[in-house]
Amino acid sequence: MLKNDLILRNPLRQLGFETEDILPAGALGAVLAHAGVGKTALLVQLALNGMLRSRNVLHISLNDPVNKVNIWYHELFQHLAGRYGGAQVSSLWESVLPHRFIMTFRVETFTVPKLEERLSDLTEQGIFSPTMMIIDGLYFDESRRSDLNDLKAIAVKNGIHIWFTVHTHRHESLGLDGLPESFSAVAGLFDLVLELQPERADVHIKLLRGKGSNPAGSALLLDPSTMLIKDKEL
Repeated sequence: MLKNDLILRNPLRQLGFETEDILPAGALGAVLAHAGVGKTALLVQLALNGMLRSRNVLHISLNDPVNKVNIWYHELFQHLAGRYGGAQVSSLWESVLPHRFIMTFRVETFTVPKLEERLSDLTEQGIFSPTMMIIDGLYFDESRRSDLNDLKAIAVKNGIHIWFTVHTHRHESLGLDGLPESFSAVAGLFDLVLELQPERADVHIKLLRGKGSNPAGSALLLDPSTMLIKDKEL
């Protein structure tokens, strides 16, 4: 009952996508925001929703150790399930954990061939086969185009979709497409782009590129106190 309730309460439905995964297999998605606004928190909630639906999530962190990433998941899950009893929540948490695998790299040593090698080790030995991948902490500019093309190929080959966090800067110029210049050069490789925009006490979730029926994404917020996605009306 708790599991179904948490799945049905997923507010990302408000963006108007036809499937719960938002991204189809082989697609790339990005969450853009300044430092500390909530990029990782948003993607962890996408991951948790997938885990609740028995989808395997590979979370790759280029900045944080495994224990810190695990804290993100545990704390956000506790917030999501906060109104339920402790034993019920603990049992569900333990049941979804096998659907997540955390992998870390040092950002300066990360390469796509290293990632592909480690991914092959997991899948070929039957340890873990993801349907969704998160890459948190990759630096974006034109020099990453080749890497992103290779990651797109990995997504297509393995039938997965990949989400990225993209760190933007407050006074960064915008490209002709209205996206930050550091990201604009590679934006064409992405099927869906979300942006987190702080506005006074709220953080708005904006859909900048994608096929949802609510292109402005104005109905959704990220609650700064809990980092949970919520409807604007709540």
